[in-house]
Amino acid sequence: MPDREDLAAGAPWVLLRSTQRDWDEADGDLLRTLLGRAQWIRSFEEHVLDLAGRGLVHGPAHSSIGQEGGAVGSVLPLRSDDYVNGSHRGHHQFLAKAFGHVAKAKGGELPALDDDVRTVLRRTLAEICGLAEGYCGGRGGSMHLQWREAGAMGTNAIVGGGVPQAAGFAWNQRRAGDAVTVTYFGDGAVNIGSVLETFNLAAAWQLPVCFFIENNQYAVSTTVAEATAEPRLSARGLGFRIPSWRVDGMDPLAVHLAMTEALAVMRSGGGPTIIEADLYRYFHQNGSYPGSAFGYRSKDEEKAWRARDPIDLLRRHVVRRGLASAEEIDAARDGVEAVLREISAEFLTPDGRSIRESAWPDPAFVDIGVRGDLSELDGSRYEEQAGFSGELAERRFIDVVSDVLARRLESDARVVVLGEDVHRLKGGTNGATKGAIERAPERVLGTPISENAFTGLAGGMAIDGLARPIVEFMYADFMWVAADQLFNQVAKARHMFGGHGSVPFVLRSKLAAGTGYGSQHSMDPAGILTTAAGLRVVAPSNPFDYVGLLNTAVACDDPVVVLEHVDLYGTTGIGPVADFDYRLPVGQAALRRAGDSLTVISYLSMVNHCLEALDIVDLSADLIDLRWLDWASLDWDTIERSVRKTNRVLIVEQGARGTSYGGRLADEIQHRLFDWLDAPVERVTGGEASPSISKALERAAIARTEEVVEALRRIS
Repeated sequence: MPDREDLAAGAPWVLLRSTQRDWDEADGDLLRTLLGRAQWIRSFEEHVLDLAGRGLVHGPAHSSIGQEGGAVGSVLPLRSDDYVNGSHRGHHQFLAKAFGHVAKAKGGELPALDDDVRTVLRRTLAEICGLAEGYCGGRGGSMHLQWREAGAMGTNAIVGGGVPQAAGFAWNQRRAGDAVTVTYFGDGAVNIGSVLETFNLAAAWQLPVCFFIENNQYAVSTTVAEATAEPRLSARGLGFRIPSWRVDGMDPLAVHLAMTEALAVMRSGGGPTIIEADLYRYFHQNGSYPGSAFGYRSKDEEKAWRARDPIDLLRRHVVRRGLASAEEIDAARDGVEAVLREISAEFLTPDGRSIRESAWPDPAFVDIGVRGDLSELDGSRYEEQAGFSGELAERRFIDVVSDVLARRLESDARVVVLGEDVHRLKGGTNGATKGAIERAPERVLGTPISENAFTGLAGGMAIDGLARPIVEFMYADFMWVAADQLFNQVAKARHMFGGHGSVPFVLRSKLAAGTGYGSQHSMDPAGILTTAAGLRVVAPSNPFDYVGLLNTAVACDDPVVVLEHVDLYGTTGIGPVADFDYRLPVGQAALRRAGDSLTVISYLSMVNHCLEALDIVDLSADLIDLRWLDWASLDWDTIERSVRKTNRVLIVEQGARGTSYGGRLADEIQHRLFDWLDAPVERVTGGEASPSISKALERAAIARTEEVVEALRRIS
């Protein structure tokens, strides 16, 4: 028989219940505030459902009716410098945090509807209706609510999508003081990979973030018991050594007590916490019908949960203890309902059937804030290689990458480098972070293998603005693993939340076609990345340009992807010896060779292949090194001047046709410059399929000098 020993979890997991004594001893102002704010939220949500039922809310109305106790109980102990973010069902958390920021306490009374509270109600209602007065200018609607000043950092339509960002907020907060972040999500998100990845990352790094699980029993119509074998969702914490609480979410005082204990852990440096609040949404996923109307819940179940209503519970204890009379409570409820009617009347036409035209955002606002105006780069020292004021020498590409990264960490304490193995192996898998490790090892963060989590964490760092993260993807293909955080979150955040703020996020991504790493490590992502309007994309082809482009990327307040080809790492070229502070301007291509017969357009390592091919064919051609690939930064002036001169175009790229960058560029050139073209735009690309492991098949799948030579001869 084997020896057996029962193992104990490394972190506590408790079920917390309030007692009669807790209710008797609770501060009277605490109970009045919990009741007052919960009622404000309930009345607000009922008003939203009324407007939605009248067709005045465009899109979903995910009400939180029934769940107010979890929100007010958990938010009330927070300070303004603490952060919250949440999911698509986040009105109650947003309002609770906003009320906590503006409401002025009056001892011995129910909370008052002063002008600041009315403004919160007004602007939140406007946002949900998509109106100009909303916190996000109407762009966020019901699911994307953000008010940074109050510490409400954004609700999120992607289930679990905001959880990794919360870890980024918490990383910044740990450096700055003792503030914390609370990230709210439902039972449906608990089984999502990015959420579990973030549990692990936050625990490994001891980040002050509370994972608040609103277990409302259903992910749309799927029960918790159907979705997992362990329906006590806070049990997830044990696997990551995170202290965890399970609490009755219909009991606001119990939630408040649990959060108070969790805050003590986080503010003292104890790392992350989990609170699971069992509660219930009274209505369906969206709208004003109960779940029983759709057949997945019974009326008896709904009745049983409603009998435990958090507002009724608070009301009974407030009246029992003589803290307010039933008449005063009713009057307070009637008061907020009247205010909400007044607010919406100002948005609506006199007949109440539609929104006033003057309340809508100006249609010209539609694309404002997709990216910034680059004013943060004013005063930059821009230098090209010709005329460079510093010392230049033949430098190995990867050594220059290491030098400039080290310089950025050395010169700016906000800069952080993170990714898999970046802190080991004498500079990561290719040596890029060697200098950074030597200069600022505490800001070179080796992550677990969890692209979604650490990309989102870096996104949170950037959205908060206290850090300027540089993320490394070991291979560009890994962007698919982190696609939600890269495309849905980082790329959209600035615009989605009204064009306010900035997202100073840099992603360094390695391209490795030709190295034998096969289909899942060899893609050129440029064609995909540049479909995301909020991303800027740069593609350096030589050491000198790498320094200037990376410096501009790090200084930019927009998210920038810096593409690097592994073929370039071991090559040498002209680069700086000691001056790593110059920049290259956004949207400026480089003319690498001048000629009259053809315009050749390329980027990254294919620029050198084009130079080799032009030497072989001896064709007089302009060779344009794009440097900036995203649509907002393309140097159309240089392209147009060349095409007007040569009247022929060849676009050269290495990767597969299906994810081609050149296809879209060719189409745009033919739209813009059709009258100047003597022939259709020609292209050199790789094959249809991604490169495979076989050396012969890999070579057949990608473009190099030989394919460019063949195209030049065909054209000439």
